[in-house]
Amino acid sequence: MLKKYFKYIKDNPHNYWFKAKLYGYGWTPVKWRGWLVLSIFLLFILWNASTLPISESVNEDAVLVWFLVKTFSAVLILVWICYLKGEKPRWRWGLPK
Repeated sequence: MLKKYFKYIKDNPHNYWFKAKLYGYGWTPVKWRGWLVLSIFLLFILWNASTLPISESVNEDAVLVWFLVKTFSAVLILVWICYLKGEKPRWRWGLPK
């Protein structure tokens, strides 16, 4: 099964950055550019979480809303890039025949 999976990943005539997942709906990075985009996304999410203030002297509701807006925007940008640079999304259940 693992050999077939690697063959599927390497078979990339359209030079996609992201290929459709084998099970479920979504993408997985297959090119270095896809891994770079995913790494930048994860670093941004970690940075965003680390900048949350611990002090109680700030308006917690405003901080939480701003954190969620930035996180949701980052997710939308990631999905948009995956859609542009990846295979068409569709539900899959295993390797294509």
